[in-house]
Amino acid sequence: MKWGAVWMVHVVGLGSSLIAFWLLMSGHYTPLIISLGGASVLLVLYIAHRMDLYDHETFPFHLKSKIFPYWAWLTREIFKANLHVAKVILKPSLPLAPRIVRVKATQTSDLGKVIYANSITLTPGTVSIDIEGDEIIVHALNQELADGVLNDDMDERVSALEEY
Repeated sequence: MKWGAVWMVHVVGLGSSLIAFWLLMSGHYTPLIISLGGASVLLVLYIAHRMDLYDHETFPFHLKSKIFPYWAWLTREIFKANLHVAKVILKPSLPLAPRIVRVKATQTSDLGKVIYANSITLTPGTVSIDIEGDEIIVHALNQELADGVLNDDMDERVSALEEY
């Protein structure tokens, strides 16, 4: 393992995000809780070092400037899909027409494909079932939701995240 500046940036970034997550989720700031959190973070960093997990995808700094606009867009899409699913469920006729579709994933990295598949799953009414090569198999509640996945808007946005 190379102890270069890039490696150290990944260690500090991962450690900082783990500490922030611990403090955010804990809600308790007593010396005992903070010391246990710090010990936990150090243990995770040590295990990650032993497993040689510090790389470009462990703490993807290249996404930092683009991820927040993507999250804002994804939040809007999740809200719109929630409304659509609620309409489908609340209709007396319950117009369900489940489908399995294959979606082309144009991302070049595994991280990009995972972000794309998870974004599909986060959107109500659609679930990523599997990733096979450059395709994601998706279950959709009806044709309209399947068309929303097939329109490539999300794919293009996730691919734009990868550009660095």
